[in-house]
Amino acid sequence: MSTTELLRREWTAFRRPGRMTALAAAALTVIALGLLYAFGNQSSCPGPCPAAPVASDGATVSDRFWFLHRDLGREGSITVRMTAMTGTITYPPPNHDQIVSGMVPWAKAGIIIKDGVRPGSQYAALMMTGGHGVRFQHDYRHDVSGDAGKVSAESPRWLRLTRSDDTITGFESADGKQWRTVATAKLDRLPDTVQVGLFATSPGDRTLRKVGLGGAIEEVRFTQAVGVFDNVAVEGGATGGWASDPVGEMNHTDWEKHHNASGAVEKDGVITVSGTGDIGPLGEEGARSVEKTLSGLTVALIIVLIVAARYGAGGVRKAASGRVIAARAVVVGATTFVTGLVAVGVVFPLSIAILKGNGIPVQPVPVLTGTRVIVGVPAVLALCAVLAYGLGVWLRRSGATIVVGLSLVALPYAVTAVPLLPHTVSEWLLRLTPTAGFAVKQTMQEYPQVTAHYVPSAGYFPLPWWAGLAVLCAYTVIVMRMALGRNRAADTDWR
Repeated sequence: MSTTELLRREWTAFRRPGRMTALAAAALTVIALGLLYAFGNQSSCPGPCPAAPVASDGATVSDRFWFLHRDLGREGSITVRMTAMTGTITYPPPNHDQIVSGMVPWAKAGIIIKDGVRPGSQYAALMMTGGHGVRFQHDYRHDVSGDAGKVSAESPRWLRLTRSDDTITGFESADGKQWRTVATAKLDRLPDTVQVGLFATSPGDRTLRKVGLGGAIEEVRFTQAVGVFDNVAVEGGATGGWASDPVGEMNHTDWEKHHNASGAVEKDGVITVSGTGDIGPLGEEGARSVEKTLSGLTVALIIVLIVAARYGAGGVRKAASGRVIAARAVVVGATTFVTGLVAVGVVFPLSIAILKGNGIPVQPVPVLTGTRVIVGVPAVLALCAVLAYGLGVWLRRSGATIVVGLSLVALPYAVTAVPLLPHTVSEWLLRLTPTAGFAVKQTMQEYPQVTAHYVPSAGYFPLPWWAGLAVLCAYTVIVMRMALGRNRAADTDWR
């Protein structure tokens, strides 16, 4: 019998109404829960919500700070001496009962050259930070370290940014005489006139609250940074006077209204700039991660594993050849792949469109990444189905196969998708079990210059997608070889 005829025969045997109904239910579950998530997320703004900052590459970013600025032409520079940087953190743990002085590690104050005051526009900045010394950052994703340490009246920091057409260079100095280059950036297509000046901003204070069996959820509190500057000099191509504006919304919190408003104050040549927010690659309010639209995968995975396990355990005859078993594995995998492709191909783009229509910021997904998710998730489901089928052939008992398959694949996936276990345990489960393959659906990226909860329950996998897929493939190959070996031994005994 030819391979085509064999596959056709096994497909005919596989497509029982019960199995097809179960796989259809798996697909509909993914679609239904994804659409429910999308429709359930509505904008809470009383009127039109302010648009989330979008960078030139289409990514949703953070871009909120106080900006004391003036015009700068195609050639010029700004030089300042920074003598102090302080901050405020509202109601931190353990008691959450007082406001304290302090700075989060990525609080920022310094000088910046920016293409206007529109949130999301190009920029390059040289700054002091709360815990990472001097940094040169540009266009949200790029970060270069300068000297470590802090700033004070006894140990001031001199900062300088120069512009030459589209090239911005940052320099630092301890005495204003000997300068060291920190970094250089090229900002394409800068206009003839940009804005240059002083800024301050501070992201929320992020702490973790223990839940479950050792898991944790993230909590964020308001903070504010204050930078003190003098010896401010803008040279070359500067025109007009100084303006003081927020980039993004500010001064809406009780702390800013009743205690210390964000803004810029000048007295006797000393300028104090206060601000809150962040400038970085991830939206402050947490633009929705698109893989959250695939929340129905847990249920679909359980259904697929049960169908494949029962088929493998119940369909093996002693006289079945390895070729027949392989053909059945292909049928199981192909059918599951098509099921997943229909489900993910429908819910992924549709849910994103619904979220955007509801005014919810969504992290943009590059075409290649989106293709990887839409094709990769069905491929992972197919591999899990083949693995469960192989377990069924090997164990030859439906009940035992279902228990082993769910314990090996579905259980690790379910417990790591929520903040239940300590994140180190979750990470090892996603390295060592077949669940590692679901790294193909990760779309968010970790940035060292952003403090965030980079753990599995927040959508971050410890392995890159290709490595996770390799782990799942290895499990599937091993199990299928075990199944074929068991079947050959049984066939020899029978003969």
